[in-house]
Amino acid sequence: MEMRGPTKTLVVATVLAWGMVFGLTGCGGGEEPAETAAKPIRIAFVPKVAGIPYFEAMNTGGQAAAKQLGVEWSSTGPATVEPAAQVSIVRGLVDQQVDVIAIAPNDPRAIAPVITEARAKGVHVITSDTDAPGTDRELFVNQATPEGIGKALTDALMKKMGNAGKYAIVSCGETAENLNAWIAVQRAYTATEYPHAQLVETVYAGEDKDNATALAKGLMAKYPDLTGLVGECTTSAPGVAEAVRSQQKIGRVFTVGVGTPQAIKPYLLDGSASLSVLWNVESLGYLTAWAGKQIAEGKRLGPSNKVNLELPAIKYEEDTKTVLLGDPLLITRENVDQFKY
Repeated sequence: MEMRGPTKTLVVATVLAWGMVFGLTGCGGGEEPAETAAKPIRIAFVPKVAGIPYFEAMNTGGQAAAKQLGVEWSSTGPATVEPAAQVSIVRGLVDQQVDVIAIAPNDPRAIAPVITEARAKGVHVITSDTDAPGTDRELFVNQATPEGIGKALTDALMKKMGNAGKYAIVSCGETAENLNAWIAVQRAYTATEYPHAQLVETVYAGEDKDNATALAKGLMAKYPDLTGLVGECTTSAPGVAEAVRSQQKIGRVFTVGVGTPQAIKPYLLDGSASLSVLWNVESLGYLTAWAGKQIAEGKRLGPSNKVNLELPAIKYEEDTKTVLLGDPLLITRENVDQFKY
């Protein structure tokens, strides 16, 4: 979720949830000194980029978890999706000796060395939203499976396109592990299940809605018979819908994407977007904080884990060290108002 501008870092939000332990009043000789408060576990979240609704919603979920679990949560993201800026933030957090760093990596290869550095200095590292496979991260908090997301996007678009025709994808970061995994599923699933449809091109807009809109317009000009567009992330989903709206092609070019509810709502209402595939983003933030606490405390996860009443049976895969939030949500014009982010 990239924004143009200098690559300085921004502190998005910090929330402290302190568990205070007070001493008891002594009998007879005056008051005993208060016991020292237990030091809370410090969990630092590093999103792909600061200031966009998706990661703000994750941060809200992390804040809620901090209050309920008695941990300290902070969120600090770079101003753009430039990998070097994210690495710099992580290195700074290692120097601060936080207990856990949770990263949504822009580039798994670029982040790998600093993850190794963090682990060597006793800082726990997990990934969330996007994985960094092959690194020393200890756990991945996954929102939904690539198969679930990729197939849901494809099925939704094919339903509008009549199971045939040409479509294109406007993705975000070229090195984003999660987006690339979804695209691989979409490509393979289209070929096997929709033989009369064709994915003609995939382009990359960074995390910039305006750039996504411009690229989508270019794709419609390049392929006059294009009838579908996929916005692969929460900035390109409204971006491709805006392109269809501004080009007055509603009903002729259909769009689906991974869009946050309130950002995609106006496009769902006017038909420039048909559907958004997402998950409960605040719950993903909550689960990230919970998972960080378990790692810091050395707790072993089971195949099914009760996090809270809303997340009663979170699955854990030991072989991939992955906790899974659940199935994707389908956001439509009928249910979009159920979500406030």
